[in-house]
Amino acid sequence: MFEVHNPADGSLVGHVHAGTEDDVNDAVRTSWEAFSLWSDTDPLDRSRILFSAARLVREDKKELSLLLTREQGKPLRESVNEIAGFARVLEYYASITGTLQGDYGYSKNYGHMMVMRQPLGVCAAIIPWNMPALIMGWKTGPVLAAGNTMVLKPSATAPLTCIALAEHLYRAGLPKQVLQLVTGSGRVVGQALARHNNIRSLSFTGAVSTGTGVAEIAAPTLKKLILELGGSDAMIVCKDADPYAAAKGAVSGRFFNCGQTCTSIKRVFVDSTVYEPFVQKVRELAETLSIGNGLSDGVDMGPVHTSGQRKDVHFLVQETVNNDQGKVLSGGYIPDTGSLKEGSFYPPTIMTGVDPDAPVMKEEVFGPVLPVSAFDTVADAIDMANATRFGLGASIWTHDMRTISQATRELDAGIVWVNQHLRIPPEVPFGGVKSSGLGRENGRYALLQYLEEKTILINP
Repeated sequence: MFEVHNPADGSLVGHVHAGTEDDVNDAVRTSWEAFSLWSDTDPLDRSRILFSAARLVREDKKELSLLLTREQGKPLRESVNEIAGFARVLEYYASITGTLQGDYGYSKNYGHMMVMRQPLGVCAAIIPWNMPALIMGWKTGPVLAAGNTMVLKPSATAPLTCIALAEHLYRAGLPKQVLQLVTGSGRVVGQALARHNNIRSLSFTGAVSTGTGVAEIAAPTLKKLILELGGSDAMIVCKDADPYAAAKGAVSGRFFNCGQTCTSIKRVFVDSTVYEPFVQKVRELAETLSIGNGLSDGVDMGPVHTSGQRKDVHFLVQETVNNDQGKVLSGGYIPDTGSLKEGSFYPPTIMTGVDPDAPVMKEEVFGPVLPVSAFDTVADAIDMANATRFGLGASIWTHDMRTISQATRELDAGIVWVNQHLRIPPEVPFGGVKSSGLGRENGRYALLQYLEEKTILINP
């Protein structure tokens, strides 16, 4: 059994079964048994089930949000929004189920040419702990809408909300064999999914090192892979940007979910002419954030998910300071008094004058640390933003159309925001370039990845 603990105070939230390779084999076998019935189900009926599940989730969002906060740590307000996001994703895929039809053409030399799109079969997904409900929606929505069945592994440290959401899908009429959850460790359950010959597609969200390991294990099976491997998103603030809006965007875009979001702002580059006022405004806003147990009223930021992760975050901060590559303007310590001592809390940390080559700028810091550096030209800022192995997201804050055109073309990122950051509707593709991964989630693009094209040529 695995124990699930609240990162705010260490209290026990629940237990889950430690899945085995046999559990994975059983789940895949029964998923294939259910596939023919589910793939033949009328798209309208699949749509009704997804819509019904979304309605049930919205009706139960209070209890689901409490559960999510208890096991993950984020403030209750953020949990409510994430649960609503799961429902929104289901509603989106319910609305487009059955809309991706095949193609038809005629050639004098070849006759009738048709392309059918058919579901793949059994798909698998590995869910992280940082946004378990929303990412479960991103992975299950298109798979089920396309007529596939799924075996899903939740995070070992935050599995309970995923289990509860699956129960809502069953209540809505989804056969249990169509979506099966196998809880447990990545070393056992995750690797078993990756190496399984009868899984046609695997979607993974997590660290680069883990994702590349998954790809290596899965390679001999030739299954389709969708890998979302994180990012080190840059925010570029130009001299004509609204300073208050940019500062507010930096604080919300970095400290949301305690900085534990793949597309959160992890590096800020500010025009040297507005650098000092921007930094001061960011500091003022960050120091107003209330830190504490996500279940408490008025809390803006909860704990880091695990104490080990907090240790890693603090090490990168200290390494930057010790190497004279930047200084801490605020935060940058592990609380050792009061209620914050009981959990894995870390204060919002602002670092200034940070060397673009410092590890805190190069690595994905999965915690509430915001390093800031100045630039002289937009070209310099874009070069610094691109000087990382990651390429998930980036944002440019300006009202100059030529600058916007340049940045959106030249930034190495799967997503580029203008005068905003972090928000991603389910209708648009989500994914990155370089080490940030392969494939796309969300939108019709995701649905296409769970369908196979079959060409039919008819000689009349």
